[in-house]
Amino acid sequence: MCGIMGCIGERARTRVVAGLKLLEYRGYDSAGVSFSKGGRVVTVKKKGRIAELERALKTAEDDSRFAIGHTRWATHGRACVRNAHPFVSRDRSFALVHNGIIENHRALRAMLEREGYAFVSETDTECALHLIAREGGANLPSLCKALSALEGSYAF
Repeated sequence: MCGIMGCIGERARTRVVAGLKLLEYRGYDSAGVSFSKGGRVVTVKKKGRIAELERALKTAEDDSRFAIGHTRWATHGRACVRNAHPFVSRDRSFALVHNGIIENHRALRAMLEREGYAFVSETDTECALHLIAREGGANLPSLCKALSALEGSYAF
């Protein structure tokens, strides 16, 4: 289980973190946020509760226009920063958060590793991230094609 929050607008990062605090009961193993900063995607993740994430972000000015965040209750992979969401594409063009279980993640991971994709976590979420990137990145046709390969129950 987890909590997912997203925002488009002024001070998006601050709003997402505030929303995650309301969803913290859905996952308190780790928390993270990805946001826009200077035309790129920046990600901050922390093990533990939202307060840890807030402390890490406290000194940074929030000029973000979009952000996504996630609170995690570990189901695939242990509770650690490496397994915390969001995950960011290799080219840093998009980030992904996920709730649910991708049943065929082992087979997808093996296929993607054979194709040269590197995994940094033990989670099933990274399979979806790499599939979306493989199909062309953050656009609706790529997302639809990537999702057709996933088996399970999930939300992004």
